Amino acid sequence: MEPGSGLPQRRLGGGGLDLGAGSAGGSPALSGPQSRRRKQPPRPADFKLQVIIIGSRGVGKTSLMERFTDDTFCEACKSTVGVDFKIKTVELRGKKIRLQIWDTAGQERFNSITSAYYRSAKGIILVYDITKKETFDDLPKWMKMIDKYASEDAELLLVGNKLDCEVDREITRQQGEKFAQQITGMRFCEASAKDNFNVDEIFLKLVDDILKKMPLDVIRNELSNSILSLQPEPEIPPELPPPRPHVRCC
Repeated sequence: MEPGSGLPQRRLGGGGLDLGAGSAGGSPALSGPQSRRRKQPPRPADFKLQVIIIGSRGVGKTSLMERFTDDTFCEACKSTVGVDFKIKTVELRGKKIRLQIWDTAGQERFNSITSAYYRSAKGIILVYDITKKETFDDLPKWMKMIDKYASEDAELLLVGNKLDCEVDREITRQQGEKFAQQITGMRFCEASAKDNFNVDEIFLKLVDDILKKMPLDVIRNELSNSILSLQPEPEIPPELPPPRPHVRCC
């Protein structure tokens, strides 16, 4: 069953249940709404959107993804090798959206693999750890990856994770806001995967920004047969796109 879909209704019928008068031969008589109850297939999604989460090793990318998709938190998560993904279905603006969330490895040796996922992403979440200055200092490096491989139309969101470790903070909120303000169209927020603070808001706001940015005529076309239509989940990354000459970040 798809994530986010409703529970199927059980069909009523057969012997053994005595629903009162009107039954014949031991079979219950069904009347009113009960006679029309049937197991309904889940409503198909209107869109499929790909979102990737990037950032240095240990900033909590996997924890943010798993908190949003499964509402779980692992204190000692293993480092992601290459890429991993999860599916979450949400409803926004009257549309059912199937999110394919890619969790990428933070180690530099995996960059040649993870960069292949940038081009197809409609949204990019860039994460740093507010308690580790080196992860904040790495942000320009990740922006170069975005500028080189991602679509110019991709929505960007900067997240300072591990707000639950406020006493160990090394990066102020003002520093995070200042970095985001230097990038055209980048939003900023702080969150805690452990405390489940701002996690849903991160993903839902990003999806809402993506939908608001899509022209109505594009939405109509893509609902029918474009890249936003439901396709089989990819088992291998798409072909690595060529670098883009235009850069967003100075």
